[in-house]
Amino acid sequence: MDKRVVVTGLGLVTPVGLNVKDSWEALKSGVSGIDLITHFDAKDLPVRIAGEVKGFDPSLYIEQKEIKKMDRFIHLAMGASTEAIIDSQLKIDESIADQVGVSIGAGIGGLSTIEHYHKILLEKGYRRITPFFIPMLIINLASGNVSIKFGAKGPNTCAVTACSTGTHSIGDAYRIIQRGEAIAMIAGGTESCITPLGVSGFAVMKALSTRNEEPQRASRPFDINRDGFVMGEGAGIVILEELEFAKSRGARIYAELIGYGMSADAYHLTSPSPDGRGAVMCMKKALNDAKIAPEKISYINAHGTSTKYGDEIETKAIKEVFGNHAKELVISSTKSMTGHLLGAAGGLEAVISVLSVFHNIIPPTINIDEPDPECDLDYAPYKFRELDVEYAMSNSFGFGGTNGCLIFSKYRET
Repeated sequence: MDKRVVVTGLGLVTPVGLNVKDSWEALKSGVSGIDLITHFDAKDLPVRIAGEVKGFDPSLYIEQKEIKKMDRFIHLAMGASTEAIIDSQLKIDESIADQVGVSIGAGIGGLSTIEHYHKILLEKGYRRITPFFIPMLIINLASGNVSIKFGAKGPNTCAVTACSTGTHSIGDAYRIIQRGEAIAMIAGGTESCITPLGVSGFAVMKALSTRNEEPQRASRPFDINRDGFVMGEGAGIVILEELEFAKSRGARIYAELIGYGMSADAYHLTSPSPDGRGAVMCMKKALNDAKIAPEKISYINAHGTSTKYGDEIETKAIKEVFGNHAKELVISSTKSMTGHLLGAAGGLEAVISVLSVFHNIIPPTINIDEPDPECDLDYAPYKFRELDVEYAMSNSFGFGGTNGCLIFSKYRET
């Protein structure tokens, strides 16, 4: 019989806050973290806005001499993981170290490091490249550095599945605990690629909003006037534990993770399948894994990126999966406030879903001024909802047609 898996710790570093408390309060209040780009001079680019993490100090989490050995995406992961570990009060000592693992992914990884050292290579030659170049940028070094910091010697892995990364990293960690291969996992996603190359790459695809004069109104999922997503950065981490272990140490339990689904569209590099079949299959697999009827779900944290086809197709898929119950669901896209954190999105949105279950509060979708007729469900426009959230679903759909879905429930003894 599969082991039960619960959430005991949460950590966030986001465009709306440097921790869980501040991020949650901002999201409940409908505060946008999107503004003009400050990481570099973007004046010559068609896109000059993003959801940047502001005021983050890596020295609070990393020894000073180690900071320069890590790209910013690793810094953010270290910050969120530290908060999550402290929140969980999990003590990783030698008695359990080999049973505690890490599963933290990113979609792109150390792009700023690549850009910086490529310039040095061209201008000054290979001898001026730091020997830490490769460990700074490779994606599994988020998991690697977190495991070193906390002495977690169990399964150590990372997903790299575009915008589904954080969701897959948490889902994979859930499976590891279910199978009895670990008693606890530090899991989630991280990303920081608001760089000249990162922004330019998405901009030339016409994927990004160009609402540069109104940054905080640029991300507008499900609104008829949406014109693309807004890049964001940050990290979202959960501590997952096998239920009996969590109970044995008296851990506070936020929620139980009961369902995980994966699928592929097998359709296009960047566009979702028009019929929504991949998203439908993913949600159905998660519901089957959770062994609950669709009618049990009361909240969906939507992928909701603010792209024309993405929002319409996700809405269509939700209607197919939930039937008449789709009209009863409350759905929100918190990307309207944070922007799209790419590989970190699923980690952040898993934390938001857990908080919704724990506090019975659903954060809003802001900037729905003129709803798209094709997006005609309840997206909690502008104001948070107080609602008994027994079960919440979190959706992530990525480039390459890779899909992930998690379901969290209130924790019950039986």
